[in-house]
Amino acid sequence: MRWWSVANFLSNAGTWMQLTVQNLLVLQITGSAAATGLSMSVQAAPALFMSLLGGTAVDRWPLKLTAAVSQALLGAVAFTTAVLVALGRLDMTSLMVLAAVTGLIATVDGPACALLGNDLVPVADVPSAIGVGALVHNAGRLVGTGLAGVTVGFLGTAAAYAANGVSFLFVASVVPFLRPAPGAVGHAARVRTPPRREGAERGPDLTVRQGLLYFARRPRMVALAAVTGISSVFGRNYGLTLAVLVTGPLAGGAGAFGTVSTVLAVGGILGAILGARLRRPSVRLVGTLAAAGALLQVAAGLSPSLTVLLVLVLPMAVVESVSDTAGTAVLQTDPPPHLRGRVLGVWNSIGTAWGLGGPPALGLLMEVAGARGALVTGGVIIAGAIGAGFVRHSRRTPVPVTLPVKDDDVTGRADLDTAA
Repeated sequence: MRWWSVANFLSNAGTWMQLTVQNLLVLQITGSAAATGLSMSVQAAPALFMSLLGGTAVDRWPLKLTAAVSQALLGAVAFTTAVLVALGRLDMTSLMVLAAVTGLIATVDGPACALLGNDLVPVADVPSAIGVGALVHNAGRLVGTGLAGVTVGFLGTAAAYAANGVSFLFVASVVPFLRPAPGAVGHAARVRTPPRREGAERGPDLTVRQGLLYFARRPRMVALAAVTGISSVFGRNYGLTLAVLVTGPLAGGAGAFGTVSTVLAVGGILGAILGARLRRPSVRLVGTLAAAGALLQVAAGLSPSLTVLLVLVLPMAVVESVSDTAGTAVLQTDPPPHLRGRVLGVWNSIGTAWGLGGPPALGLLMEVAGARGALVTGGVIIAGAIGAGFVRHSRRTPVPVTLPVKDDDVTGRADLDTAA
């Protein structure tokens, strides 16, 4: 698990370095902010349409081989981009194609690496392992975005892509040496189906349809999707809402928003540490944390000064991070082992839809209500919807009823006890 965490840290740092440099590269090639957004959408689009197939592949194929090959392929794409940049042959068309290929490989790589990390610890420690993964992700993001500018300044844009390629190859080289922890459910045991004999019980059905049916018929999964979806659309996009709030009503500049972003990052790391201590995460906990974050968002929208906003931003980021860790733990442990890849595929498709649709919807809300109004309205919608869901669930939950015992029933049970 230590080797896997180190490898993931380097990989995340390299990925964020490449993403940061790629945005600058698109601006350099086209001079268009719209083209930058288009490149990000092209890379995310395969997750919207192909994640189900990617999750099915993870359930069908050996997990370690799948993770190692997908990491090596991502490294090859990064090296190809580095060579094209170094030779001055990279244009917008080739960049879009490479971005789409990266997104396509990621539909397999994402669930494969997530489930492989869970196999490295006993079942009881999976929530903690997910929390460690969240901590590594946030730390890699901080380091990667910071190194991007330094790398480009001293070594050039191609060096950032090459560094990301090296980080992928490091992960691929570590994977073959990983061993499942005692008490873990190895992926080989999940996908290996005994030979079909006449009259024997069927093994796991490894089809896309089974993953969709499980997700749709499992109230916990539907509730988790609803909570996360409404939070993603009306909240969480703090890079957008807080940027407008700080530079607009609070009359701050880029430096002030940089301070807010730093506090958000620190809160994310603290939340990941707290999330790693969860032992029994639940959908109810995710909903409670999301509602608490929504109320903090309302307070942030009403902040009279930058100082008050900074005080509120830290717990907002902590709550969001713990909620994400709890939700991921439920998502990766609730389904039966042979369905987890496909359930993650369904989730990635849904999450991509939220990621693509949330910012435009929030931007429209800010156009109508302003930054403060968007934060307050969004927070009220999130907290109100989650509260209504809790009330509805409590009304539908059956309450045990104690029936009165008749004398004849007592006498009858006494006779049965005597006969026994």
